[in-house]
Amino acid sequence: MIRILHSVSNMDRAGIETMLMNYYRYMDKSKVQFDFLCNKKKPGAYDDEIKSMGGRIYHTPGLNPAKYPVYLKYMRELFQEHPEYKIVEAHNGALGVYALHAAKVSKIPVRIFHAHGASITKDWKLPIKLVCKACLPTNMTHHFSCGVEAAKCYFGQKVVDENDYVLIPNAIDVERFIYNPEIRNKIRKENNLENKHVVGHVGRFMAQKNHTFLVDVFAEVLKIDSQAHLVLLGDGELMDEIKRKAADLGISEHVTFVGNVGNANEWYQAFDCFVLPSIWEGLLVVGVEAQAADLPCVFSSAITREIGLSQHAKFVPLTESVSVWAKTLSDALQQNERNDNTKLITEHHYNIAFEAKNLQERYLQLAGEVK
Repeated sequence: MIRILHSVSNMDRAGIETMLMNYYRYMDKSKVQFDFLCNKKKPGAYDDEIKSMGGRIYHTPGLNPAKYPVYLKYMRELFQEHPEYKIVEAHNGALGVYALHAAKVSKIPVRIFHAHGASITKDWKLPIKLVCKACLPTNMTHHFSCGVEAAKCYFGQKVVDENDYVLIPNAIDVERFIYNPEIRNKIRKENNLENKHVVGHVGRFMAQKNHTFLVDVFAEVLKIDSQAHLVLLGDGELMDEIKRKAADLGISEHVTFVGNVGNANEWYQAFDCFVLPSIWEGLLVVGVEAQAADLPCVFSSAITREIGLSQHAKFVPLTESVSVWAKTLSDALQQNERNDNTKLITEHHYNIAFEAKNLQERYLQLAGEVK
């Protein structure tokens, strides 16, 4: 049995972490085990499940550039204590170079950088991220990516042209998301959403997800459709700010803040359409989940077109007016027919039942367990 050490932020319910758990659950644990190197001290929602499956969770001193020697010392000691690690996989964006460099110093033979984002967030950390990104090529041995655009962002056009990377789809447990009218009725009844036209969104409350714009758009949707209701799943540092904005716009009674929950798959059933006006994204898991539930989806055009699996997926530029976005959403709310999308998701290689087997085989090959 081989153990893969995944470098992450922490194992909370977020896109990358959920993708990893989808694959982890389907691994044959007698052959491949996942462990997690968390760079935040905060416990994660998936911690107990990870431990129940035999996974380990480590907490590093964090990714502060000024304290890199402390981080490196921690990693050296970890690898000395656990010589079984032959594969390290980093999911931290450009800052993933921390784990990869530490692994290189400790002579870990397989060092995978897994690209998830199609661009790099332009915040105060940008100069640090650009330096880290420039250091990635000399510290990684293998390129993994969720999609073509993410591969271009982190590996460059040459790597993409030469197909020198491995595409790892953000696959999901399809059966959990296929449309189920009984679950739909249950969730809507429990949350006073009966007879409502529900616009759904799943995402952490952070600047990238563009909730401020979303609330402005929804206020405009209400002018078109008085029965519209916005449901927001997720939490984060900007949640209170968005709650205040909804109150200032006088639409609080038409917006439900669900928080971070373990039954997002059931909430998709209760939605009538799905919206994601992100400023940037990679190939996001929630987009696959929403289309598995056969929801009409409205994405910003900043999101890679690779996510457009269904004919009901629309892309709208963020430069378009609030009224254009509102009209697109109100039109999406009128599409009432929902079907079983298992075939669609499987054909596009997002069915975890198949994709996990492929990834497991690749890990075993990289570890030299199979030829």
